[in-house]
Amino acid sequence: MLARLAASFALVATFLPGPAPAADEAAVRLAITKAYAFLAKAQDDSGSFKPDLGPAVTGLAVTGLVRSGTPADDPVVVKALDYLLTFRQPDGGIYSPDSPVANYETSIAMLALAACNAEGRLQDEIAGAVKFVKQIQWDDGEGKPESDPAFGGAGYGKKSRPDLSNTAFMIEALRTVGESENDLAIQRALVFVSRAQNLPGPHNPLPFPEKNPDGGFYYTPANGGESQAGTTVNGGLRSYASMTYAGLKSMIFAGLKADDPRVKAATEWLKKHYTFAENPGMGQAGLFYFYQTASKALGVLGTDTFTDAAGQQHDWRDELTTAIVSRQRADGSWANANERWLEGEPVLTTAYALLALANCRK
Repeated sequence: MLARLAASFALVATFLPGPAPAADEAAVRLAITKAYAFLAKAQDDSGSFKPDLGPAVTGLAVTGLVRSGTPADDPVVVKALDYLLTFRQPDGGIYSPDSPVANYETSIAMLALAACNAEGRLQDEIAGAVKFVKQIQWDDGEGKPESDPAFGGAGYGKKSRPDLSNTAFMIEALRTVGESENDLAIQRALVFVSRAQNLPGPHNPLPFPEKNPDGGFYYTPANGGESQAGTTVNGGLRSYASMTYAGLKSMIFAGLKADDPRVKAATEWLKKHYTFAENPGMGQAGLFYFYQTASKALGVLGTDTFTDAAGQQHDWRDELTTAIVSRQRADGSWANANERWLEGEPVLTTAYALLALANCRK
C-alpha cells in the first residue's frame, strides 16, 4: 500500500496541470498529495469513497482527483470509476435505483467520465447520460411551457421543482462533454437561470427582482421562489455568492458575453461582495461548494485578476488557493465546521477543495 501511494504521489507531482499560482507551489502540491492520501485511505473495497451517500460524492472525488493531477489510470481512480459505472441505468442515467436526485448524480457522473475520457473509451456512457439529463429537464415534456418559472431547470425529484444548483451542474456537465452552447437544452436552461437573477427586465418577468434588484442570484424562481439566504423585508429573495457564481458560469457556458446586461449585473454584485473568507450572504454555510463554484466561474470569465467595487485588483487564483490550503486538516482532508449541506463530511468537502484548486490553475 505504501509503495502504491508513493508511486501515485510522484505521478501527481509530475502531471499537475499548468503553472501554480503565486501561492507557494510546494504547499499546493503537498496539499494535493495529502488529499490523495486521505481519499485513498477512505476508499472501500467497492471503490466508493462514501457508499452511504450514493454515487455523486464518489463522482466529485474522481473529478477532483483527476483535474488536480492524478492520472485517470491511477488504481484509486480506476476503482472509483468502476464503482460509479455500476450505477448506470438502462435509460442512460447514472444514479441509484429510485433515486430522488437522479439529475444531480448523473450530471456529477458526466463530469467524472469526461475527466477520465482522454482516449474516448467512455463515449457510450457519456452519450447515454447526456440523453438522460435532457429527458428529465423541466420543459414541455413535464407539462411546463416557457411561461412557467420552472421551465428549463433541473432539480431534485424529491423537491418537485428545479433549482439553480442542479441546473448549473447540468449545464456544466453538458458543456464539459462537448455539447454546444446553442444546444436546445442549454438554451432552455438559460431561461431558467435568467429567472433566478435579481435583475428586472425582459429575461425575468417574475415579481422577485423588483423587490431586490441587486443583480445577484437566488436558489430558484419555481414554486413561489426560494432563496437559501432568506427574504428581504418586502418579500424579495436575497442574493448570495454561491448561487451568483453558479448563475454567472451558467450564463457564460450558455454563450452570453461580458457585455450582456445579465453578466454585467452578476459581475457587479460579485465585485461588491468579493471575499473568500465566507460565502457572502450565507456566512460559513456552503463554503467549499462556494469555493469550487467561484473558481469555475472566475475561470470561465477569462480574467487573471478580479477588480472589486473599491477598485482594488485581486489575483483571485492566488487568494483562493491560499484560503483553501490554509484550511486543510492534518490528515489531508477538508471539512466545514458549519455542517449544512453535508459539508461536515470530509470526503465531500475534500472533493470540492480539489476541484477548486484545479480550477485555480491556469
